[in-house]
Amino acid sequence: MSRIGRKIITIPEKVKIVIKGSTLNVEGPGGKLVFNYKPEVHVVLNETDKTIVCSIDEKLHGDNRQVGALWGTTRATIATMIEGVTKGYSETMEVVGVGWTASLVGNTLKLIVGFANPIILDIPTGVKVVVEKQLVTVSGPNKKDVGQFASDMRGVRKPEPYNGKGIKYKGETIKRKSGKAFGAA
Repeated sequence: MSRIGRKIITIPEKVKIVIKGSTLNVEGPGGKLVFNYKPEVHVVLNETDKTIVCSIDEKLHGDNRQVGALWGTTRATIATMIEGVTKGYSETMEVVGVGWTASLVGNTLKLIVGFANPIILDIPTGVKVVVEKQLVTVSGPNKKDVGQFASDMRGVRKPEPYNGKGIKYKGETIKRKSGKAFGAA
């Protein structure tokens, strides 16, 4: 069975959680998130201890590996949501290249990365983007949305190994290749 699913989630003071049916609402200083979990997983909120316990009916689903995986995934998702509304998540991206820039235009991110036309990316709701010269910081309470937007941004122009130009995560190391050797006779 799931070792992760058995762990108890403690709720910080600033976070408010409401469970209605199979919908879990998490609200905190960083924002509000909603999660619909599968009916095979039972989520119980203990108001006095400020804890959440996830469980499954082991007599019914004891041998089903898929339900065990759902159990651990549900618990991990709820813990991630609580951390997101308290601390938040952020990714910092670097735009590397001569003349390559990123700028905010309304609710879109405009990338000039060596193509004939600029690339326009729509910023999803709940995600905040800050541009400082060559650094773009993507932040928000939902880990999935932040990671997906950062990945989409990187996918516009992946870093290439010869000159190192492209959009990359801050701290990401690019394995560099040497070009053709000239004059070797």
